Amino acid sequence: MIQDIYNKDEILLLSECTLCPRECRVNRFEEGTGYCGSDAGMNIASICIHRGEEPPISGPDGICNIFFSGCNLKCIYCQNHEISRKCSQEDRVSPDLNETLDTITGILNRGIKAVGFVSPSHVVPQVKAIIRGLNSRGMKPITVYNTNGYDKPEVIDSLDGLIDVYLPDYKYATPVISAEFSDASDYPMVALNSLKRMYYQKGSTLHFDEEGRAENGILIRHLVLPGHVEESKNVLGTLADELSTGINISLMSQYHPTPFVKYHTDLKRILYRSEYESVVSVMENLGFRNGWLQDMDSYQNYRPDFRKEHPFE
Repeated sequence: MIQDIYNKDEILLLSECTLCPRECRVNRFEEGTGYCGSDAGMNIASICIHRGEEPPISGPDGICNIFFSGCNLKCIYCQNHEISRKCSQEDRVSPDLNETLDTITGILNRGIKAVGFVSPSHVVPQVKAIIRGLNSRGMKPITVYNTNGYDKPEVIDSLDGLIDVYLPDYKYATPVISAEFSDASDYPMVALNSLKRMYYQKGSTLHFDEEGRAENGILIRHLVLPGHVEESKNVLGTLADELSTGINISLMSQYHPTPFVKYHTDLKRILYRSEYESVVSVMENLGFRNGWLQDMDSYQNYRPDFRKEHPFE
């Protein structure tokens, strides 16, 4: 039975789900009727080696990324829209834990040293079950929690000791914008509170192994959106005021419009170089000293096709 992979607290949580800020209170052992559309199964859309993350996340050989289907946000510009909307059972891979572990183990045995959980906010019990399963097989890879940031602080607390590297987004600082773009007016405060819990666990320093691979710490991502550079500047100002200018930031220029925003006034186009450079300038003036920037043509490299075994290749 699927319940066998979870502990008592996880079973109770999934039986009346309040895992994320949506607090749908649905029974996920019956079916995925909540906001995220995910049930109590693995809900995995893809498991693959990904070499397109930040250099310390990918490392020299790539990371084994587990892309979960469904999401607790509905970002109108989502680049992973093929899987972030509710996926049918036929669109999922690794239907049970053992098959999931077999696939991950096969990748790790090829020399990959890190496992990334991508869009995990609505499937944290599954994340924990996978980590327990890998540990029971004698495998302890670097674990990366690659989240949209819409996590409950207490859920982040529950991951202390399980997650090595937090890779969260901080998308917005303004409720009106987060409501329009991601259907979550409370995102700025919820995400900030969760970032503070990650920061409490890890501090500012991102620790690396001898090959330059991040093995412990926090790296905050922010995607600059066309026509909304002032919002990006507000995000950076909030991080400087509420956390530290010593944190590591990945300031991304990779935005690419999807068919869902082809009529949107601002989001229907790519980001202008002048827009990105103005945000970089503010980042530097605020005193941020650790992080990564992207080339302006990066948007051409982050257009996954989840119908393929390797979506980013």
